[in-house]
Amino acid sequence: MGIVKVSRLVKSEDLNHHGTLFAGRGAEWFVEACFICGAKITGKPENIVCVNIHGLTFKTPGNKGDIINLETRLAKVGRTSFMVYGKMTRNNSQDILSDGFITFVFVDENTKTIPHGIVLDEPIDDEDIQIRKRAENLN
Repeated sequence: MGIVKVSRLVKSEDLNHHGTLFAGRGAEWFVEACFICGAKITGKPENIVCVNIHGLTFKTPGNKGDIINLETRLAKVGRTSFMVYGKMTRNNSQDILSDGFITFVFVDENTKTIPHGIVLDEPIDDEDIQIRKRAENLN
């Protein structure tokens, strides 16, 4: 399944009263990037609903002109739900601005949960192993 990457430019309209990236905008980008990961995996974005944002933490602010890089990957799979891990870095740095997990549920046209059929591949690297361990500890 691999890693899905999305990038965004921090513009004036994305800033808060401190002149840094507004947390709400960062959260919006985070959820969107995680959704894109799920949509690519399932091929059915119309069946995906976000149900939980787990521990999204902001560690370092983003600034006007930064390129925000969002890297997402599948972390955990249930029968009708799946969890995606996401992290935000900026420019060419590997320093994490924010990271967390999002749980999505797969639903039909009547919003009734249905099986998604996703099978979690073997971990691709040590980071994948650590992310999956973190995901297992979340409810």
